[in-house]
Amino acid sequence: MVRQLWDVDDELELFRAPFPSRPPSRPLRRVPGRHAAPSRRAAWESRYVRCLLIGDLLVGSGAGALAFEVRFGQTVTSYNRVYLLLSLLLPVLLIGMLALHRTYEGRFLFVGTDEYQRVIRSGLSLIAAAAIVSYAFDLPTARFYVLVALPVATASALVVRFVARKRLHRARARGECLRRVIVVGHELAVVHITRQLRRERYHGLEVVGACLPADGDGDVGLPVYGTFDDVAHAVDAAAADTVIVLSCPELDGHALRRLAWRLERDEVDLIVASSLVDVAGDRTTIRPVDGLPMLHVEHPRLEGGARVVKEIVDRVGAALLLAFLSPLLLTLAVRIWHDSPGPVFFRQVRVGRDGQPFVMFKFRSMYLDAEARLAEIRHLNEHDGVLFKVRDDPRVTPVGRWLRRLSLDELPQLLNVLRGQMSLVGPRPPLPEEVATYPDDVRRRLAVKPGMTGLWQVSGRSDLPWEEAVRLDLRYVENWTLSLDLIILARTVSAVARSSGAY
Repeated sequence: MVRQLWDVDDELELFRAPFPSRPPSRPLRRVPGRHAAPSRRAAWESRYVRCLLIGDLLVGSGAGALAFEVRFGQTVTSYNRVYLLLSLLLPVLLIGMLALHRTYEGRFLFVGTDEYQRVIRSGLSLIAAAAIVSYAFDLPTARFYVLVALPVATASALVVRFVARKRLHRARARGECLRRVIVVGHELAVVHITRQLRRERYHGLEVVGACLPADGDGDVGLPVYGTFDDVAHAVDAAAADTVIVLSCPELDGHALRRLAWRLERDEVDLIVASSLVDVAGDRTTIRPVDGLPMLHVEHPRLEGGARVVKEIVDRVGAALLLAFLSPLLLTLAVRIWHDSPGPVFFRQVRVGRDGQPFVMFKFRSMYLDAEARLAEIRHLNEHDGVLFKVRDDPRVTPVGRWLRRLSLDELPQLLNVLRGQMSLVGPRPPLPEEVATYPDDVRRRLAVKPGMTGLWQVSGRSDLPWEEAVRLDLRYVENWTLSLDLIILARTVSAVARSSGAY
């Protein structure tokens, strides 16, 4: 199976720092158990898919039973007997629609948002199918039954996948259920992708070796199993089950095709890293041009109907959240004033869409003289790039430290969302002095409204390097979808609960 890895950029000079140790280079020995790694991977992947099938079967049954109970009670009559049959068939219909949208295929499982998007589309397809069948055959369908059963089944299927994925991520953090990867490419590119994959293990790719050009020096901090011609031997020696080929002129289409032929016999995955930076999903399609397959890259959707829907969701969502959270907001305001008398809100000028400044609201988490004391602690900055972050900032009040840990100081930004200055999901709102130092490519972040949460916030927040935070924000701008917003909002709850990177 040939796939593409999209998270490789060109700024390799930032990753020249050596790894802690360098194993002996280029051992080319064969070891027994050639199929051990692929078979182990197939075993846990099969178990994972079986768990999803069982979970979908259970949630389908539960949704059908709940809808029947809510709509008809516990009495079976001649009228509702057909709905009892539908409740029994709902698990099969749900699994069939999920399979039709390929939610059980390994390429969409384990990591990324594509799986969740396909589950949502499956649920919408079920609702649409029910409406079409009812209209076409003029069936007296109980709408309340449909509006309970299908949304509950879809939401429950999402929860099943979320829980299954979290369990898998915990197993991978313990070193289990990992794919053993051989990286093929030039030294700097190998160092970059290895550091990126080692930063988080939830993706399940464990780099165990590399193959470098014949004239390379082998200084990548990994076992080097030979040159580009020795990839198949490297897979044997390292008991690998995945090969990542980075962009390099030596490995053209013919070489990749021959490599794929050699690896397919042993069910070893071949992943080709694109030189495109964070462009993936619906924006890329392969189309034949005069018999040649060409990768077409569409422009990002920064305007149009979907953006209007996002605007409506932002305004309505902010209004509902403000109404629902008003008791909590009032309680927090009293605690802040009692802990450090003064203004409850902290107002700061930030830069919004198209470079327009606006006043952003936050709960005050620092003492009133915080800005005056900034110069005396600037040398304590723990963040690279243009951001200023100190893990134990002495200017933060006791209540403010608690607010920051749970991200409750961000809640007043709902006012900015309601006023149309921010979005629920988007890039981090920058300061004017940060924007003044932006290179041209980073200014791309200003093409959309800043958000209360985003890919940067749910991926580590202040623990991430500046370059990684920029890359995540640019990825969001380039590949935005409504379903991606929903996934980020769901991941925000988990990120806040962990409190990682919040200080």
